[in-house]
Amino acid sequence: MAYLDGLNKAFDNKVRLGIMSILMANESADFTTLKSLLEVTDGNLASHTRHLEEAGYITCEKKFIGRKPNTLFIVTPSGRQAFEQHIQALENLLKLNG
Repeated sequence: MAYLDGLNKAFDNKVRLGIMSILMANESADFTTLKSLLEVTDGNLASHTRHLEEAGYITCEKKFIGRKPNTLFIVTPSGRQAFEQHIQALENLLKLNG
């Protein structure tokens, strides 16, 4: 089915879709912000961010703010391109069924 070609399996999970949507709309987001916005557990968020990081779609920067650890996530250029293609494929699919 050619109309499904642009869909990316990396984004078929609602948490990963949410992570990418937040990061596409913002320059970056930290772990606590993502966890709060997506209403997921630490482990769940860590698993999904690791999946996106291994795919090369986001990067992770760890630092300390005062004495507290802070993990910041940023979309990579390839992640931005892949996500835009995925959204375009979803829009095309909706047009076929609309």
